Amino acid sequence: MRPRLFLLAFAVAVSAVLIDQGTKALALSRLSEQARIPLLGDWLGLQLAFNPGTVMSLGSGSTWLITLIAAAASVGLLIASARARTAGWAVVIGLIWGGAVGNLLDRLFAPPGFGVGHVTDFLAYGNLFIGNLADVIIGIGVGLGLLLYLRQGKTRA
Repeated sequence: MRPRLFLLAFAVAVSAVLIDQGTKALALSRLSEQARIPLLGDWLGLQLAFNPGTVMSLGSGSTWLITLIAAAASVGLLIASARARTAGWAVVIGLIWGGAVGNLLDRLFAPPGFGVGHVTDFLAYGNLFIGNLADVIIGIGVGLGLLLYLRQGKTRA
């Protein structure tokens, strides 16, 4: 059963990476850093940005460290995917793994250089921050993981 669960997590992760990298390539070709395209008024829009840090540019002076942490997390999620016990957990792990790898690829291969690349962002949340689909995918994975965890706790009680 576990090889099938690993393959499920892997397929979800690969899909997440492809969606993330595809939307980033589209953003790079169609959007600018100066102009914002509103989607939901001032609440949500499209605007190109390059982030050396994490969410809200935290840690922007330590991009290399964030890259190392992201690489370690990706390896940890690979191991976790091989240990998934249910299809639900395989999907959760695959979502988080795929989102992490999507942003890690930017850190490894995007300018200004290997290991210190800036993540391509394009989803502008008001004036709070600009993110990307990898961030959304990670958030969905974490949210689903919390729901699974809470559901498991109720069935054990």
